[in-house]
Parts: sequence; structure tokens; C-alpha cells
Amino acid sequence: MTLEKLKTEISACRICGNFLPHGPNPVFRANEKSRILLVGQAPGTRVHNTRIPWNDPSGDRLRGWLGLSREEFYNEENISIIPMGFCYPGKGKSGDLPPRAECAPAWHGKLLKFLPNLRLTLLIGQYSQKYYLGKRRKENLTETVRNFKEYLPDFFPLPHPSPRNTFWLQKHPWFETEVVPALKERCQEIWEEG
Repeated sequence: MTLEKLKTEISACRICGNFLPHGPNPVFRANEKSRILLVGQAPGTRVHNTRIPWNDPSGDRLRGWLGLSREEFYNEENISIIPMGFCYPGKGKSGDLPPRAECAPAWHGKLLKFLPNLRLTLLIGQYSQKYYLGKRRKENLTETVRNFKEYLPDFFPLPHPSPRNTFWLQKHPWFETEVVPALKERCQEIWEEG
């Protein structure tokens, strides 16, 4: 098995196709040279339609947090992007539905075997934090993010950068003053290490 063959297999995945209102359309990026892995939730409608991950206002905010241009962000030799759910799950009562539970167990472990150069995994939102941190995470997302230093150097937990989370960001100003600068500094260290 090669990474390219695995990516082709994932792109053809239909594991949960019967549950996806817009059909399967896996959106992810993986490159053996990547030093940072981004694990988010699941594509939204815009990403589903364009097949470009984080191609929306959430992505704009995330790139701001990382201090990266679109070009740097989408350079797969810098960043691999593997969501908890590879396909758009559909709309719920208050936003998009949670990522499908089948994706991460089916594909994450297989993909990670081909990403030997990872220096940091960004865990964006509660689903990735629960999956990767397990019992190490705190009682809620806020406390997990506040205590981000406990998970370094391997993981960096973040809230979802969605415009829907603007209230959370306003309520927790320490995120912009303490966490974002530390995130930018850690990313810069990784780039400088080559």
C-alpha cells in the first residue's frame, strides 16, 4: 500500500453513503512531508462543493490564528488535513450535524502511518479532542483549550474557528491573548526546524 493508493481508496469511500444527504464526497489532504496535521470536524457545504478544505470563513479565521497565508496553508508539504468526518454530514437543528463516527476509526490510523514527519497535531473542536486525547482531556472544551500546554509537543487543542463561535471567543479573551500567540510561535518553530 502506498499513500497515493490509500488516498484513492478513501476518495472512493462509501461506508456511510446512505446517511449523507448530499452523498459521499471525502475532502482531505495528506502528504508524507507534512509537519503539521489539522484534525477538524467535517466539511461544510462550501467545502463539500469546492473540495477545498477550510475554504470558508472558518478557514480564514484559522489561518489568522496560525499566522499562515492561503498559499502556506494549502501547501501539503506543510499541512495535512484529515477531518473526523471526511464528508459533509448534513444540517441539524443548530448548524451542521456531527461528523460521521465511521470515518476516523476507518481511515485515521491508516493515514497516520504515511505521515512520519508530523511534529504537531492541531485538534480543532470537541470531536477530535475526544478521539485523540481521550481521558486526558478536561471536563469541557474550554478547559482543554485553556490547558493546551499539557498536550504539547504532540497536540494543540483549539476551539472551532466557526463564526458561530464568536461569542465563545468574546467570552474567553485569554484565547486571543495567550493561546493564539503560543500557537503561532509553535508553528513558526516547526517551519524554522525545516
